[in-house]
Parts: sequence; C-alpha cells; structure tokens
Amino acid sequence: IADDNAVNALLARSALTAAGFRVDTAGTGAEALERIGENDYCVVFMDIRMPVMDGLEATRRIRRLAGPASETPIVAVTADVNPELEDLAREAGVSQLAAKPIDPPRLRELALRWARRSRLAAE
Repeated sequence: IADDNAVNALLARSALTAAGFRVDTAGTGAEALERIGENDYCVVFMDIRMPVMDGLEATRRIRRLAGPASETPIVAVTADVNPELEDLAREAGVSQLAAKPIDPPRLRELALRWARRSRLAAE
C-alpha cells in the first residue's frame, strides 16, 4: 500500500491482513518504487497524490523495471476520479483506478481479483 495518509494506510493494512495478505506500506511513490524493486508483490494499491513522487510517476517507473516487478498489478486510488485522470492513469500503466474511500470489503475484493490474475500470469 502506497499512501501518504497514515490512517488510510492503517485501515487498508488491517483489511488486507484480515484477508490473509502480507502487507507493506510506503508513504511516497519513491518508497513504493524502492520496495517493489526489493520484494515480489501480487498487487500494489497506489495513491495518486503523494509527496516526493506521485503515484502515476511511480507507476511509470515500475513499468520500466526489468523483470516480473514491471508486470505487478497496480490499483491506483484517488478521491477525485475524472475522465482526464483515468486517461493519465491508463497511460502510466495503472491496471485499475478506484475511488476513495475504498471500504474494506471492496478493498479485499480488488486485492483478491488482482492477486489471482497475478498468480495466473506467473504460471
């Protein structure tokens, strides 16, 4: 989970941990990029608006990485979904855009769907 809002990250971590996921958090896009280069994730939830490096730039850089990390599903989350942002997210390589706030059942549903796709692609 890459989100600069500690409360959002904590709520998401709690929901995903309860669903059986191991969860790491990052407070900036730069931290998310660093972590994905060091770990194998089945899905990343990426806030679009973060300090240091926003979620779209972090996604662009992740997509340019060598190896399987570049194929990791990325669900971008933001409070202000609009058609222009959807286009920018798609161009950056986002797998899906989701509106904040994401309630725990929806978060788990998204995580399970993208983790399943990630596992199928790896086989």
